[in-house]
Amino acid sequence: MNPILAIVLIVVAAVAGVGIGFASGVGYRKKFAEREIGSAEQEATRLINEAIRSGESRKKEMLLEAKDEIHKSRTEHEKEVKERRAELTKQERRLQQKEESLDKKTDAFEKKEEDLARRMAEVAEIKQEAEAVRRQHIATLEQLSGLSQEQAKAALLKNVEEEIRHDTAVKIKEIEQQMKDEADEKAREILSIAIQRCAADHAAEATVSVVPLPNDEMKGRIIGREGRNIRTLETITGVDLIIDDTPEAITVSSFDPVRREIARLALEKLIVDGRIHPTRIEDMVEKARKEVERTIREEGERACYETGVHNLNPELVKILGRQKYRTSYGQNVLNHSIEVSHIAGLMASELGVDVALAKRAGLLHDLGKSIDHEVEGSHVQLGADLARKYKENPVIVNAIEAHHGDVEPKTVVAVLVQAADAVSAARPGARRENVENYIRRLQKLEELTGSYPGVEKAFAIQAGREVRIMVKPEEVTEDNMILLARDIAKKIESELEYPGQIKVNVIRETKAVEYAK
Repeated sequence: MNPILAIVLIVVAAVAGVGIGFASGVGYRKKFAEREIGSAEQEATRLINEAIRSGESRKKEMLLEAKDEIHKSRTEHEKEVKERRAELTKQERRLQQKEESLDKKTDAFEKKEEDLARRMAEVAEIKQEAEAVRRQHIATLEQLSGLSQEQAKAALLKNVEEEIRHDTAVKIKEIEQQMKDEADEKAREILSIAIQRCAADHAAEATVSVVPLPNDEMKGRIIGREGRNIRTLETITGVDLIIDDTPEAITVSSFDPVRREIARLALEKLIVDGRIHPTRIEDMVEKARKEVERTIREEGERACYETGVHNLNPELVKILGRQKYRTSYGQNVLNHSIEVSHIAGLMASELGVDVALAKRAGLLHDLGKSIDHEVEGSHVQLGADLARKYKENPVIVNAIEAHHGDVEPKTVVAVLVQAADAVSAARPGARRENVENYIRRLQKLEELTGSYPGVEKAFAIQAGREVRIMVKPEEVTEDNMILLARDIAKKIESELEYPGQIKVNVIRETKAVEYAK
């Protein structure tokens, strides 16, 4: 306990005691207070003495602790000073070593500089000597050749330029030939892949349809009294019914395949129904017309589905479906259009062109053939007009216009449609023509090509796909062969009608024959 606080408490107790004693009685309280005061003074003196002794002892302890702390700090400081001095000594030694190494390198560098200066002086001297020798040699060469340095340089450059020009021309010719060979090879590869991957069935159709009859008695019923039934049928359908001696058959003839199909279906329905009179004929023809229209729409949708062509105008789909009843050289036009679409798409995929656009153009390229017998104009122009009318892409319109060379193709798609159309039409078995027309075409081809001056013989080979022309070497030169082949090709294009293309092969051969006796 703090001595001062104890003293204060005692004094306060004493004063309190004095107050209490004073209240009890002045006399008694006085004595009691004196005794208490005396006792308190003694206690206070004792506490003060103890406090002084305790303070002295604490003071000594604190002094000892302070001395120990100071001694400890001094020892650590001296240790740290020694370590720093040792580190400084090491750094001074390291710096001294570096200075010595730097001095050595400086001396070596100065020696190298001196050596380099000496060598440069030697090189300059050798260069001067070489220049003098070169001038002497040039003067000697000029004296021997009779040409100055500029004249010799010009002559040399001229010779080099001529050699380079010749080599460049040869190289360009080689590159052109190589590019032609590669282009031909690539084209053949693309066409072969397209043909190989496209397999389609084709049905050859004529301009007449034969309707079988259950018996010959049915012919009379179809003709009707005074021919009213047959007249009604021909008037409504716009076809010709040929009833001849052919047993159990009637021939339906019409240039319009849709009308012919309607008449054929109506006849079959009438034969099955058995009730043949003008009113019934009208009903059956109307039913047949609706059935054919439905078939046309379904065939157009089928063609779009097979080729993957979507978002066609419904009217275009109907016009496309009418191609089912149209043939060209015996080839069904709808199947031909589907095949052209597939081939064009395959070639487009090989070349990295838009496949969907190529397929769409291939499917629509013969669109005009569905109506070219009803409206004046070529099927090319009619198809292009239809495509414009129904807001088709200008690329497709150009492909339709250019697929027979009527206009210049502006896009790769148009060229692909041209090639695909030629492949589909010219492959063996695609189109049908009678033997007489075929032989007549080959004869005309040989006559046309053999009429040129200098032509000795002309042969149509490869089923009319190639004409081989033998020329007289003394009349036709090598250079004129190219011009002759081009002129013959142009004349064939302008005067002959043929499917696909015809190769004009001009051959010039010189022979020397001698007999040893």
